[in-house]
Amino acid sequence: MRPQRFSDFVVGIVKNSPTADGVRTLAESGDTKHPFGVVVTVGTTETRWQFTGQLPEGAKHEGFLDEPITGTPVPAGEPPQKTDSPEAWLAAALTQAASPEISSVERWSTQPEAAAQQGLTLTFHNGARVFARAF
Repeated sequence: MRPQRFSDFVVGIVKNSPTADGVRTLAESGDTKHPFGVVVTVGTTETRWQFTGQLPEGAKHEGFLDEPITGTPVPAGEPPQKTDSPEAWLAAALTQAASPEISSVERWSTQPEAAAQQGLTLTFHNGARVFARAF
């Protein structure tokens, strides 16, 4: 899934989440520096997420079709809670969506030697990745 389609996917997920209070694309929020991403509001916390992508191994931008390849969805854990950190909230919302395109969701803060940066790495069944960075 490329970042543009992922942005649309996330907007749909967040709009349907009972714990979200708002969502808009970065472009709708006036951000012209980051081409893909969203602004998610949960309670009084607004988090901006920039999305960048990586094509599957060996794929070239020219001629790459963003065709969905499906498989077993990531196991859904607990639903997102208003008290979750932004990173935990988005990860929970994405796993709850049970998208058959997503093969894994990794939270940056839970990785060994994690930095202070919050974000997610999503790997898709076609081998592509999206990196969601909070800023």
